[in-house]
Amino acid sequence: MSDAGSRPPADPRSLRFDGQVVLVTGAGRGLGEAYARLFARLGATVVVHDAGVDMDGAGGDESVARRVAEAIVADGGQALAKTVNLLDHGACEALVCGVADQYGGLDVLVHNAGVVRWEDPGHPADDIWQHTMAVNADAGFRLVRAALPHMRARRYGRIVLTTSGRASRLVDAAPGLVAYSAAKMAVYGLMIGFKAGLGDLDIQINAISPAAATRVMVRDAPELTAESVAPGAVLLASAAMTSSGCVLAAAGGRFRLDHWQPGPTVDLGPQPQLPDLLAAWPALSG
Repeated sequence: MSDAGSRPPADPRSLRFDGQVVLVTGAGRGLGEAYARLFARLGATVVVHDAGVDMDGAGGDESVARRVAEAIVADGGQALAKTVNLLDHGACEALVCGVADQYGGLDVLVHNAGVVRWEDPGHPADDIWQHTMAVNADAGFRLVRAALPHMRARRYGRIVLTTSGRASRLVDAAPGLVAYSAAKMAVYGLMIGFKAGLGDLDIQINAISPAAATRVMVRDAPELTAESVAPGAVLLASAAMTSSGCVLAAAGGRFRLDHWQPGPTVDLGPQPQLPDLLAAWPALSG
């Protein structure tokens, strides 16, 4: 087995996005804005999507996306604002297809838009469940489904979804986030399920698990900036990323790869007995 440390460094050109079209959802503020600005600095034409809604999904301020797009252009980059509401099922497909038609394709999709709505831990509400799943999971499904035909046509693409450690590890979980946790774990299924149908095409699907102090997740932690997370999302979206199914945790300049890994196996024979399984539990749990 080769030593990973002995491999030559990646070609720096693989971290550039010159000539590429990148769509970032929820890019009007916070993490999405930081992603969009970094993509633009690296040569991408960035479609800045943001519906400009309140945390409960109400409203719709179109200036939120326009502000970021105009700032990118003022800095010498290329950007366009889109403001459709992803709660509209048809809007997801229309957004992706409209971008692909306008620019002749879509190279990168980053689904960053999301909501965190706190519930009564004793009785989670239906409306919070529906809203949270719609933005964090359902929209991701529709956006990826719409993007893949355009990427298949060119045999290239990068998709970055957004998950959360709040969902994947009990030690990091919090009461009152049932819908959020379920939606963010659904991202794992989207990532694996869609990639399984892509064969050997150079279309990679990965996920970022960010922690940052934003309006979505208010934290008293000034070091947890959106800019400290952005390199992680952009790396996953680059040509340098040649594998799928990875989750990159990113917070305050610290990065960690999370994987699903099989645990130990015990063989209890063709007629396993319940007491034997109980006795084997310490071996199963490591």
